[in-house]
Amino acid sequence: MTKGINELQPARLEQVLSARRLTKGQLATLVGVAASTVTKWCKGDQAPEAETFERLASVLNVQTEWLTRDMLPSVSPPLYRSNASALKAARAKLEARTEWAQEIAFLLAEHVDYPQINLPERAFQDPEQIGDGDIEAAAEECRTRWKLGLGPIQDLSLAAESAGIIIVREETEISAIEGLSSWSSVVGHPMVLLSADKANAFRSRFDLAHEIGHLVLHRHIPRASERDRYNQMEKQAHRFAGALLMPATTFVKEVRVPPSLDNLLILKQRWGASVAAMMMRLHALGLLSDDEKLALFKRRSARWGSKAEPGDEKWTPEGPRLLRRTIELLISSGVLPTEGIPRYLGLSAGDVEKLCGLRENYFSTSADVVELATLRATKLQTQTVGKPADDQSAVVSIFGGRK
Repeated sequence: MTKGINELQPARLEQVLSARRLTKGQLATLVGVAASTVTKWCKGDQAPEAETFERLASVLNVQTEWLTRDMLPSVSPPLYRSNASALKAARAKLEARTEWAQEIAFLLAEHVDYPQINLPERAFQDPEQIGDGDIEAAAEECRTRWKLGLGPIQDLSLAAESAGIIIVREETEISAIEGLSSWSSVVGHPMVLLSADKANAFRSRFDLAHEIGHLVLHRHIPRASERDRYNQMEKQAHRFAGALLMPATTFVKEVRVPPSLDNLLILKQRWGASVAAMMMRLHALGLLSDDEKLALFKRRSARWGSKAEPGDEKWTPEGPRLLRRTIELLISSGVLPTEGIPRYLGLSAGDVEKLCGLRENYFSTSADVVELATLRATKLQTQTVGKPADDQSAVVSIFGGRK
């Protein structure tokens, strides 16, 4: 392999091509080289010259040094909300974006402690082992662990992050895939990526609850490729989401029987769940028969259409806080300078802003930073806050309490 001052890591190049949804031919055109040259770079048979290397990093909008770093181990194979074969490139993009979030979390973890994982542990090896009672019990245990009681959940995203789940919510330009979940061995935490494209708070909450269901129920079950097995796991995650958001013992007491669209529309704002989700929950609990569910869905479609519902605009989608608060804390405590963070992470400022839930132009314009947590006592009594010793990193706590 041809070597220069900077040595390109082929796996990095493949990953960024997926994240940008670029083909090798498209990259070749943008950089001004032959398509065969890009293929050789990806195989590790050839490395670009210094000038071409700079142009390559510029076109891909990453730091040149980032392209030379060793790759972290991949996240576990994600479970998707869509299994269509036509979405192969789209899934590759979301996996790459999730691995970028993993790398951000990994690098920031040199300075902080994330919340400890607090999820129900299940050892199911096959979806056939999972019954409806198992799902209801897992959702109930989740609420108990998170001290949520049996009423409506005020902020599911905050509750999930407080339980150690690292969440990314960004516009993906892939409407067919609403989310994915996986586990990171290097960070030691589960990861969830949610699509923000539809900007619907009720759907986003359900998507997050659905992914939590996958993390709890299907952690030890391989990603399904067979349609029947995939559909079974999706139904199980759906039931978990309904049980997590709408506990049977309390939710059903507020529903008039037989349920009407108007009654459910009122409950929508209280429980933070769409009318469609509540109808599915009532069917799962046996309070709606198949025929009654079908008739109610037909009335819903006739009144409102098949997608939007009245009151969708009254809730703002819940945004992740963990990575954003981590960066704000490191800046406010003097551990890392604002302008140096994208360079430290190796990605463009725009990518860091999107993956961490920061406002646009966060790294190029000044803003008041609200301190949301305080520095913990350092490991060494003589260590100065914000100036770690050579062999010790400042340890900071992300969550001091609910917002």
